[in-house]
Amino acid sequence: MAQKKGTFGLEQIKKIIVMIFTGIAGALSINFFLNPAHVFSAGMNGLAQIIVGLAQQYLGISLSIGLFILILNIPIFILGFIKLGGSSTFLSFINVVLISVFTILLPEGQVTDNILLNALVGGVLIGIGAGFSLKMGFTTGGMDILSLVFSKITGKTVGSYMLLLNGIIVLIAGFLFSWESALYTIISIYAMSRVVDTIHTSHQKVTAMITTRHADQVGKNISKHVFRGMTLLPSIGGYSGINSQTIMMVITRYELYDLEQAVLEIDENAFINILPTQSITGRFASDDEQRIFKATGAFPELKRNKR
Repeated sequence: MAQKKGTFGLEQIKKIIVMIFTGIAGALSINFFLNPAHVFSAGMNGLAQIIVGLAQQYLGISLSIGLFILILNIPIFILGFIKLGGSSTFLSFINVVLISVFTILLPEGQVTDNILLNALVGGVLIGIGAGFSLKMGFTTGGMDILSLVFSKITGKTVGSYMLLLNGIIVLIAGFLFSWESALYTIISIYAMSRVVDTIHTSHQKVTAMITTRHADQVGKNISKHVFRGMTLLPSIGGYSGINSQTIMMVITRYELYDLEQAVLEIDENAFINILPTQSITGRFASDDEQRIFKATGAFPELKRNKR
């Protein structure tokens, strides 16, 4: 069995790079595109813009958007630690801190006075950062955390709560400022969501085919990180003639990163083939069922249905 060396350090460097990139992209989006055009971002960034805008308009007080991004996210992350736990919540908090810091440090400017371009570019920049953050296993905080918490409590999809919460931001912007700003905010949020879906599609299912000579150890390590069933298939190398096994399992794209790291921790020479999955029929655990498995070590009786 070959243990991959240096994986931990390399992965941490990747995460740090993504966090810094996300912070800079978020700050550029707010300071150079969205805020100068009076277009609001999604989530807590948008709520921070609204609070700062109201203070300026009605009280004549200039406040820091970056500071309020951090303040608004603190209670949400406390809730996230209680309800979700895990290192991903901590990493998400660091991600938000960097967005806040870069938003404070970067001066505000304006690249163009075209509101539509500002809305589109601002949404794309935030979407790129959010997409790569999700791909690395953490979020940009705010509404993402709230949506995950509400989803785990009620069983409804994360996307439905993100739509509802961001819809509230749009309505607040419309009532307190102008409906033109609200309409351009919708365009910005839509652009952001499309970019996120392009980089990281959370509900898309894929089939993983993992060929390895250490199937038992790899399978056990996968089970510690990804709570999915797997099937072992006998394999023989076409050129080498070496006997091995292929692990076949269906996962979501949210779990793909954890799966790859779990495999490479045990066998750096494993061959991993990821195939798009159009539909499945049979047992595929929901978030609630996975949560029960984590707590009890056994899945509840799963309903047979098509997803």
